[in-house]
Amino acid sequence: MLIDAAHRKDTRIRENVEKVELYLSLGSNQGDREHNIEIALSLLNIELKTPYKAVSSLLETEPWGFESQDKFLNAAVLYELFLPKGYNPEAEGLMILEICKDIERRLGRTGRPQYNERGERIYTSRPIDIDILLFGDNKIDCEELTVPHKLMYQRDFVMTPLREILTESARSKYDNKN
Repeated sequence: MLIDAAHRKDTRIRENVEKVELYLSLGSNQGDREHNIEIALSLLNIELKTPYKAVSSLLETEPWGFESQDKFLNAAVLYELFLPKGYNPEAEGLMILEICKDIERRLGRTGRPQYNERGERIYTSRPIDIDILLFGDNKIDCEELTVPHKLMYQRDFVMTPLREILTESARSKYDNKN
């Protein structure tokens, strides 16, 4: 009898949530780059309250958008989040963004993004960079966050690791450069 009640409760819980795939990009070109990514993943597991589902291999690349002698290590990671049905994608996305920015600060990233006179982002070296690439089927376009990430298709250092871990359903929607 107790097992039946637990099963019914578990079924009700599953009926009220949906699985949402969250894909993040991580990069580091300062300090112990691999360690920075490992710590960021551990902190993401804690803050997102779930272990990652998949992580790509590390890819070493030249800096993108600026000059530096320090090469980047890059990776992509997949989390499966279970969110209440009818959740607000923008609100959830902004909460995830704040988690990512907090982890970046905790690992030593300082300052806010800067822009030149044409409104273009000025990129610099950093101990860790965490970007939200995909958040389920959601499209978010607000001042603080754009999902899918608006530059991901222009960046091989994002797409190469991402392609390693894309699920079949995500691949059919987002990997349009097969």
